[in-house]
Amino acid sequence: MHSLKISSHSEKETINLGRKLVGLLGRGDIVCLFGTLGAGKTVLVKGMARGLGIKRNQVISPSFVLMREYSARVRNKRMPFYHFDLYRLTNIKQILDLGYEEYLFGQGISVIEWAERMMGYMPGEFLKIKLEIRGSRQRNLKLSSNSRRYQKLLHDLESKI
Repeated sequence: MHSLKISSHSEKETINLGRKLVGLLGRGDIVCLFGTLGAGKTVLVKGMARGLGIKRNQVISPSFVLMREYSARVRNKRMPFYHFDLYRLTNIKQILDLGYEEYLFGQGISVIEWAERMMGYMPGEFLKIKLEIRGSRQRNLKLSSNSRRYQKLLHDLESKI
């Protein structure tokens, strides 16, 4: 399994990484984010959204509703961008009631903050990003996947950074 390790030394660098990453994603792609509170998950999502033509200030953490949907532009085509935040998930039934499979395996790009809370309901293939705090501004990101699709994506991303 190939993994990619990246250090970000500022919020701006994390946003730029999100912009580069999302440029490689397409319909049906799933990105699962892992990390502690304040590790930069939402900052990375804001960068991804920005790369899709969504204004950064429009992206807020959907903690109280579990998911927000944005209209995105990918290679001059409109598609949904689904932003899940499972931080306040108290019962897995909440995500099941949401019908999460329709979003994850639908026509858009899905990004899931606090993905570890999905327990046994993780998708079979996804890009995993683990964010770690390494000081007041530095974050270490480890991107990995067992899937061939996402392995190629990691290789392509590595050549862009």
